[in-house]
Amino acid sequence: MTDRIYNVLFLCTGNSARSIIAEAILLREGAGKFMAYSAGSRPTGAPNPYAIELLKGLNHDTSFARSKSWDEFSGPGAPQMDFIFTVCGNAAGETCPVWPGHPTTAHWGVPDAAAVKGTEAEKRVAFSETYRMLNSRISIFVNLPLESLDKMALKTRLDAIGKGAE
Repeated sequence: MTDRIYNVLFLCTGNSARSIIAEAILLREGAGKFMAYSAGSRPTGAPNPYAIELLKGLNHDTSFARSKSWDEFSGPGAPQMDFIFTVCGNAAGETCPVWPGHPTTAHWGVPDAAAVKGTEAEKRVAFSETYRMLNSRISIFVNLPLESLDKMALKTRLDAIGKGAE
């Protein structure tokens, strides 16, 4: 067993909901083995209030939560990422920065709860569903035998998680 801590970056366009939810989940579920971060290609400037409300209601620490650009993680002095997951379709299709160290990447797209129009209850349900999907994927990820998988096998497993072939 290794004491290594893996750095993981979750990307989305606005970095206000999905990527922040994923960051919170991994910070808790992967504590001691993973360090989680999130960013966006065009950050909104603030976390979505429904995302923060949901996370607080599930006893997640939200003190880390802020909407930030992925540029913070591609320049000098940034932590070197081991894994980068896009959690929205837009970020997956954008031209990403060159990430130092060539991290393993995968697309784990989930519907955009922040775009849901409807009643307060419908919006909360959408955020709960986003949380459920990301929590399921992250739970599988943190339990992968990372040290025993070669890069190709690991990439295949991560892509399968994103496609729901869990």
